[in-house]
Amino acid sequence: MATIRQRGKKWQVQIRRAGSGAVSKSFLRRKDADAWARQMEVQADRSELPADSSVLKSVKLGDLITRYRKEVTPKKRGGKVEDAVLARMLLDAICKLPLSTLTTADFARYRDRRLACVAPTTLKRQLNPIQHLFEVAKRDWGFPIKDNPIKALRFYAKMRMRTRRLRPGELNRLLKATRSCRNPAIAQIINFALATGMRRGEIANMQWKDLDLKRRLLTIPVTKNGHARTIPLSNDAIKALPKRRSIDGRVFAMTGNAIHLSWDRITERAGVDDLRFHDLRHEAISRFFELGLTIPEVATISGHRDATVLLRYAHASSSAVFNKLNRLAA
Repeated sequence: MATIRQRGKKWQVQIRRAGSGAVSKSFLRRKDADAWARQMEVQADRSELPADSSVLKSVKLGDLITRYRKEVTPKKRGGKVEDAVLARMLLDAICKLPLSTLTTADFARYRDRRLACVAPTTLKRQLNPIQHLFEVAKRDWGFPIKDNPIKALRFYAKMRMRTRRLRPGELNRLLKATRSCRNPAIAQIINFALATGMRRGEIANMQWKDLDLKRRLLTIPVTKNGHARTIPLSNDAIKALPKRRSIDGRVFAMTGNAIHLSWDRITERAGVDDLRFHDLRHEAISRFFELGLTIPEVATISGHRDATVLLRYAHASSSAVFNKLNRLAA
Protein backbone atom coordinates (compact mmCIF):
# COMPACT_ATOMS: atom_id res chain seq x y z
CA MET A 1 0.00 0.00 0.00
CA ALA A 2 1.02 3.58 -0.62
CA THR A 3 1.48 6.00 2.26
CA ILE A 4 0.92 9.70 1.47
CA ARG A 5 1.93 12.38 3.98
CA GLN A 6 2.09 16.14 3.82
CA ARG A 7 5.50 17.46 4.81
CA GLY A 8 5.49 21.24 4.82
CA LYS A 9 4.40 22.37 1.36
CA LYS A 10 5.06 19.01 -0.27
CA TRP A 11 3.28 15.65 -0.44
CA GLN A 12 5.51 12.64 0.16
CA VAL A 13 4.56 9.21 -1.22
CA GLN A 14 6.16 5.99 0.02
CA ILE A 15 5.58 2.50 -1.42
CA ARG A 16 6.58 -0.59 0.54
CA ARG A 17 6.26 -4.24 -0.46
CA ALA A 18 7.80 -7.34 1.12
CA GLY A 19 11.01 -8.34 -0.66
CA SER A 20 11.45 -4.93 -2.26
CA GLY A 21 13.13 -1.77 -1.12
CA ALA A 22 11.03 1.25 -0.14
CA VAL A 23 10.31 3.69 -2.98
CA SER A 24 9.44 7.31 -2.21
CA LYS A 25 8.95 10.59 -4.01
CA SER A 26 7.72 14.12 -3.15
CA PHE A 27 5.24 16.30 -5.08
CA LEU A 28 3.98 19.86 -4.82
CA ARG A 29 0.39 18.85 -5.63
CA ARG A 30 -1.70 16.12 -3.96
CA LYS A 31 -3.21 14.91 -7.24
CA ASP A 32 0.27 14.30 -8.69
CA ALA A 33 1.14 12.30 -5.58
CA ASP A 34 -2.04 10.21 -5.94
CA ALA A 35 -1.36 9.53 -9.62
CA TRP A 36 2.22 8.45 -8.97
CA ALA A 37 1.11 6.27 -6.05
CA ARG A 38 -1.41 4.43 -8.27
CA GLN A 39 1.26 3.92 -10.96
CA MET A 40 3.78 2.52 -8.49
CA GLU A 41 1.19 0.21 -6.89
CA VAL A 42 0.55 -1.29 -10.32
CA GLN A 43 4.29 -1.91 -10.68
CA ALA A 44 4.35 -3.44 -7.21
CA ASP A 45 1.55 -5.83 -8.17
CA ARG A 46 3.67 -6.88 -11.18
CA SER A 47 6.75 -7.32 -8.93
CA GLU A 48 8.51 -4.57 -10.84
CA LEU A 49 9.68 -2.58 -7.83
CA PRO A 50 13.44 -2.51 -7.12
CA ALA A 51 14.54 -5.42 -4.95
CA ASP A 52 15.53 -4.84 -1.35
CA SER A 53 19.32 -4.68 -1.50
CA SER A 54 19.72 -4.66 2.27
CA VAL A 55 19.76 -8.48 2.23
CA LEU A 56 23.18 -8.31 0.55
CA LYS A 57 24.67 -6.88 3.73
CA SER A 58 24.07 -10.11 5.64
CA VAL A 59 25.26 -12.54 2.94
CA LYS A 60 28.95 -13.14 2.34
CA LEU A 61 30.62 -14.48 -0.79
CA GLY A 62 31.55 -17.60 1.19
CA ASP A 63 27.84 -18.22 1.87
CA LEU A 64 27.08 -18.23 -1.86
CA ILE A 65 30.02 -20.50 -2.64
CA THR A 66 28.96 -22.97 0.06
CA ARG A 67 25.42 -23.11 -1.34
CA TYR A 68 26.72 -23.41 -4.91
CA ARG A 69 28.96 -26.34 -3.90
CA LYS A 70 25.95 -28.07 -2.38
CA GLU A 71 23.29 -27.40 -5.02
CA VAL A 72 25.02 -26.82 -8.36
CA THR A 73 28.52 -28.33 -8.40
CA PRO A 74 27.44 -31.98 -7.77
CA LYS A 75 25.32 -31.87 -10.95
CA LYS A 76 28.35 -31.16 -13.15
CA ARG A 77 30.49 -33.81 -14.82
CA GLY A 78 33.62 -32.16 -13.47
CA GLY A 79 32.04 -31.61 -10.09
CA LYS A 80 34.80 -33.22 -8.03
CA VAL A 81 37.49 -30.99 -9.48
CA GLU A 82 35.32 -27.89 -9.19
CA ASP A 83 34.46 -28.72 -5.59
CA ALA A 84 38.16 -28.87 -4.71
CA VAL A 85 38.78 -25.51 -6.42
CA LEU A 86 35.90 -23.85 -4.57
CA ALA A 87 37.01 -25.37 -1.25
CA ARG A 88 40.42 -23.79 -1.81
CA MET A 89 38.85 -20.41 -2.56
CA LEU A 90 36.81 -20.51 0.66
CA LEU A 91 40.09 -20.17 2.57
CA ASP A 92 40.76 -16.75 1.02
CA ALA A 93 39.84 -13.51 2.78
CA ILE A 94 37.61 -12.42 -0.13
CA CYS A 95 35.00 -14.94 0.96
CA LYS A 96 34.44 -12.99 4.18
CA LEU A 97 33.26 -9.89 2.30
CA PRO A 98 29.50 -9.16 2.19
CA LEU A 99 27.85 -9.04 -1.23
CA SER A 100 26.82 -5.43 -0.59
CA THR A 101 30.45 -4.24 -0.77
CA LEU A 102 31.93 -6.87 -3.10
CA THR A 103 33.28 -5.33 -6.32
CA THR A 104 35.45 -6.20 -9.30
CA ALA A 105 38.32 -4.46 -7.49
CA ASP A 106 38.13 -7.08 -4.73
CA PHE A 107 38.40 -9.86 -7.31
CA ALA A 108 41.28 -7.99 -8.98
CA ARG A 109 43.19 -8.15 -5.69
CA TYR A 110 42.29 -11.83 -5.38
CA ARG A 111 43.50 -12.34 -8.95
CA ASP A 112 46.85 -10.74 -8.19
CA ARG A 113 47.31 -12.91 -5.10
CA ARG A 114 46.53 -16.12 -6.99
CA LEU A 115 48.69 -15.26 -10.00
CA ALA A 116 51.69 -15.67 -7.74
CA CYS A 117 50.76 -19.36 -7.48
CA VAL A 118 48.99 -20.35 -10.72
CA ALA A 119 49.08 -19.48 -14.41
CA PRO A 120 46.59 -16.92 -15.79
CA THR A 121 44.79 -19.56 -17.87
CA THR A 122 44.40 -21.77 -14.80
CA LEU A 123 43.02 -18.93 -12.68
CA LYS A 124 40.62 -17.85 -15.42
CA ARG A 125 39.30 -21.41 -15.60
CA GLN A 126 38.95 -21.57 -11.81
CA LEU A 127 36.91 -18.35 -11.76
CA ASN A 128 34.42 -19.61 -14.34
CA PRO A 129 32.19 -21.24 -11.69
CA ILE A 130 32.29 -18.02 -9.64
CA GLN A 131 31.00 -16.06 -12.62
CA HIS A 132 28.26 -18.67 -13.06
CA LEU A 133 27.55 -18.50 -9.32
CA PHE A 134 26.54 -14.83 -9.53
CA GLU A 135 24.22 -15.56 -12.45
CA VAL A 136 22.56 -18.41 -10.54
CA ALA A 137 22.25 -16.29 -7.39
CA LYS A 138 20.53 -13.52 -9.37
CA ARG A 139 18.36 -15.68 -11.62
CA ASP A 140 17.44 -18.66 -9.47
CA TRP A 141 18.02 -17.64 -5.86
CA GLY A 142 16.48 -14.18 -6.03
CA PHE A 143 19.43 -12.15 -4.76
CA PRO A 144 19.22 -8.50 -5.91
CA ILE A 145 22.63 -8.51 -7.58
CA LYS A 146 22.92 -5.80 -10.25
CA ASP A 147 26.23 -6.60 -11.90
CA ASN A 148 28.39 -9.71 -12.11
CA PRO A 149 31.80 -8.56 -10.77
CA ILE A 150 33.68 -11.31 -12.60
CA LYS A 151 32.57 -10.18 -16.06
CA ALA A 152 34.56 -6.95 -15.80
CA LEU A 153 37.68 -8.69 -14.46
CA ARG A 154 40.68 -8.50 -16.78
CA PHE A 155 43.76 -10.68 -17.04
CA TYR A 156 46.66 -8.53 -18.16
CA ALA A 157 49.25 -11.29 -18.00
CA LYS A 158 49.97 -12.93 -21.33
CA MET A 159 48.01 -16.12 -21.83
CA ARG A 160 50.27 -19.05 -22.57
CA MET A 161 49.07 -21.25 -25.41
CA ARG A 162 50.50 -24.74 -25.68
CA THR A 163 52.31 -25.41 -28.96
CA ARG A 164 54.21 -28.51 -27.86
CA ARG A 165 54.39 -31.31 -30.41
CA LEU A 166 56.31 -34.55 -30.49
CA ARG A 167 59.93 -34.08 -31.49
CA PRO A 168 61.88 -36.54 -33.60
CA GLY A 169 62.52 -39.77 -31.72
CA GLU A 170 60.33 -38.92 -28.72
CA LEU A 171 57.49 -41.30 -29.59
CA ASN A 172 59.89 -44.24 -29.87
CA ARG A 173 61.45 -43.34 -26.52
CA LEU A 174 58.04 -43.09 -24.90
CA LEU A 175 56.87 -46.44 -26.26
CA LYS A 176 60.15 -48.05 -25.21
CA ALA A 177 59.64 -46.67 -21.70
CA THR A 178 56.18 -48.30 -21.54
CA ARG A 179 57.81 -51.75 -21.55
CA SER A 180 58.65 -51.27 -17.89
CA CYS A 181 55.04 -50.46 -16.97
CA ARG A 182 52.94 -52.97 -15.08
CA ASN A 183 49.94 -52.33 -17.31
CA PRO A 184 50.79 -52.86 -21.01
CA ALA A 185 47.61 -50.99 -21.99
CA ILE A 186 49.38 -47.64 -21.65
CA ALA A 187 51.29 -48.18 -24.91
CA GLN A 188 48.04 -48.92 -26.73
CA ILE A 189 46.45 -45.85 -25.15
CA ILE A 190 49.27 -43.58 -26.35
CA ASN A 191 48.95 -44.89 -29.92
CA PHE A 192 45.16 -44.63 -29.78
CA ALA A 193 45.35 -41.03 -28.56
CA LEU A 194 47.62 -40.12 -31.46
CA ALA A 195 45.31 -41.84 -33.93
CA THR A 196 42.07 -40.26 -32.69
CA GLY A 197 42.92 -37.02 -30.85
CA MET A 198 40.68 -38.12 -28.00
CA ARG A 199 40.98 -36.73 -24.49
CA ARG A 200 42.37 -38.81 -21.63
CA GLY A 201 39.00 -39.09 -19.89
CA GLU A 202 37.25 -40.07 -23.11
CA ILE A 203 39.74 -42.87 -23.70
CA ALA A 204 39.49 -44.11 -20.13
CA ASN A 205 35.68 -44.23 -20.32
CA MET A 206 35.45 -45.94 -23.71
CA GLN A 207 33.02 -48.87 -23.81
CA TRP A 208 33.07 -51.81 -26.21
CA LYS A 209 29.34 -51.34 -26.77
CA ASP A 210 30.07 -47.93 -28.32
CA LEU A 211 32.41 -49.45 -30.92
CA ASP A 212 31.13 -50.50 -34.34
CA LEU A 213 34.10 -52.43 -35.70
CA LYS A 214 32.34 -53.38 -38.95
CA ARG A 215 31.75 -49.75 -39.84
CA ARG A 216 34.93 -48.67 -38.00
CA LEU A 217 33.11 -46.05 -35.96
CA LEU A 218 33.29 -45.06 -32.31
CA THR A 219 30.51 -43.18 -30.53
CA ILE A 220 31.51 -41.01 -27.59
CA PRO A 221 28.24 -40.43 -25.68
CA VAL A 222 29.62 -38.07 -23.03
CA THR A 223 32.10 -35.36 -23.99
CA LYS A 224 33.57 -32.23 -22.43
CA ASN A 225 31.18 -29.89 -24.26
CA GLY A 226 28.16 -32.10 -23.57
CA HIS A 227 27.60 -33.09 -27.22
CA ALA A 228 27.99 -36.72 -28.24
CA ARG A 229 30.07 -37.43 -31.34
CA THR A 230 30.89 -40.35 -33.61
CA ILE A 231 34.39 -40.56 -35.04
CA PRO A 232 35.88 -42.75 -37.79
CA LEU A 233 38.70 -45.08 -36.77
CA SER A 234 41.81 -45.21 -38.90
CA ASN A 235 43.95 -48.32 -39.39
CA ASP A 236 46.30 -47.08 -36.65
CA ALA A 237 43.35 -46.64 -34.27
CA ILE A 238 42.09 -50.17 -34.94
CA LYS A 239 45.58 -51.63 -34.39
CA ALA A 240 45.82 -49.86 -31.02
CA LEU A 241 42.67 -51.55 -29.66
CA PRO A 242 43.14 -54.41 -27.16
CA LYS A 243 42.65 -57.93 -28.48
CA ARG A 244 40.61 -59.03 -25.47
CA ARG A 245 37.54 -57.49 -23.92
CA SER A 246 37.56 -56.57 -20.24
CA ILE A 247 34.92 -57.84 -17.81
CA ASP A 248 33.56 -54.37 -16.96
CA GLY A 249 32.97 -53.45 -20.60
CA ARG A 250 35.63 -50.76 -20.82
CA VAL A 251 38.00 -50.87 -23.78
CA PHE A 252 41.13 -49.93 -21.85
CA ALA A 253 41.61 -51.25 -18.32
CA MET A 254 42.98 -47.98 -16.93
CA THR A 255 41.27 -45.07 -15.22
CA GLY A 256 41.97 -41.48 -16.17
CA ASN A 257 44.04 -40.98 -13.03
CA ALA A 258 46.00 -44.20 -13.65
CA ILE A 259 46.84 -42.96 -17.16
CA HIS A 260 48.00 -39.63 -15.70
CA LEU A 261 50.28 -41.26 -13.12
CA SER A 262 51.66 -43.74 -15.62
CA TRP A 263 52.34 -40.95 -18.12
CA ASP A 264 54.42 -39.03 -15.58
CA ARG A 265 56.59 -42.10 -14.94
CA ILE A 266 56.96 -42.82 -18.66
CA THR A 267 58.06 -39.30 -19.62
CA GLU A 268 60.57 -39.26 -16.77
CA ARG A 269 61.93 -42.66 -17.74
CA ALA A 270 62.13 -41.64 -21.41
CA GLY A 271 63.82 -38.33 -20.61
CA VAL A 272 61.09 -36.34 -22.35
CA ASP A 273 60.55 -32.90 -20.80
CA ASP A 274 57.50 -30.64 -20.83
CA LEU A 275 55.19 -33.08 -22.59
CA ARG A 276 51.69 -33.60 -21.22
CA PHE A 277 49.31 -36.36 -22.20
CA HIS A 278 46.93 -33.71 -23.54
CA ASP A 279 49.69 -32.63 -25.95
CA LEU A 280 49.00 -35.88 -27.82
CA ARG A 281 45.64 -34.34 -28.75
CA HIS A 282 47.48 -31.30 -30.13
CA GLU A 283 49.78 -33.63 -32.06
CA ALA A 284 46.91 -35.67 -33.49
CA ILE A 285 44.88 -32.63 -34.61
CA SER A 286 47.96 -31.06 -36.20
CA ARG A 287 48.60 -34.32 -38.07
CA PHE A 288 44.99 -34.39 -39.32
CA PHE A 289 45.47 -30.97 -40.91
CA GLU A 290 48.83 -32.00 -42.37
CA LEU A 291 47.10 -34.98 -44.00
CA GLY A 292 44.85 -32.51 -45.82
CA LEU A 293 41.64 -32.86 -43.79
CA THR A 294 39.37 -29.83 -43.82
CA ILE A 295 38.26 -27.91 -40.72
CA PRO A 296 34.78 -29.56 -40.70
CA GLU A 297 36.39 -33.00 -41.09
CA VAL A 298 38.83 -32.44 -38.24
CA ALA A 299 36.05 -30.96 -36.08
CA THR A 300 34.03 -34.15 -36.63
CA ILE A 301 36.86 -36.15 -35.09
CA SER A 302 37.95 -33.73 -32.36
CA GLY A 303 34.47 -32.61 -31.32
CA HIS A 304 35.24 -28.88 -31.50
CA ARG A 305 32.19 -26.75 -32.27
CA ASP A 306 34.17 -23.53 -32.70
CA ALA A 307 36.69 -23.33 -35.54
CA THR A 308 38.69 -20.67 -33.69
CA VAL A 309 39.20 -22.95 -30.71
CA LEU A 310 40.02 -25.87 -33.00
CA LEU A 311 42.76 -23.94 -34.77
CA ARG A 312 44.45 -23.26 -31.43
CA TYR A 313 45.16 -26.98 -31.33
CA ALA A 314 46.70 -27.05 -34.80
CA HIS A 315 50.40 -26.23 -34.98
CA ALA A 316 52.11 -27.02 -38.23
CA SER A 317 55.40 -28.86 -38.10
CA SER A 318 58.22 -26.68 -39.44
CA SER A 319 59.67 -29.66 -41.32
CA ALA A 320 56.28 -30.36 -42.97
CA VAL A 321 56.01 -26.72 -44.06
CA PHE A 322 59.60 -26.82 -45.31
CA ASN A 323 58.93 -29.92 -47.44
CA LYS A 324 55.80 -28.39 -48.95
CA LEU A 325 57.62 -25.19 -49.81
CA ASN A 326 60.38 -27.16 -51.50
CA ARG A 327 57.85 -29.16 -53.54
CA LEU A 328 56.23 -25.93 -54.70
CA ALA A 329 59.61 -24.50 -55.68
CA ALA A 330 60.65 -27.60 -57.59
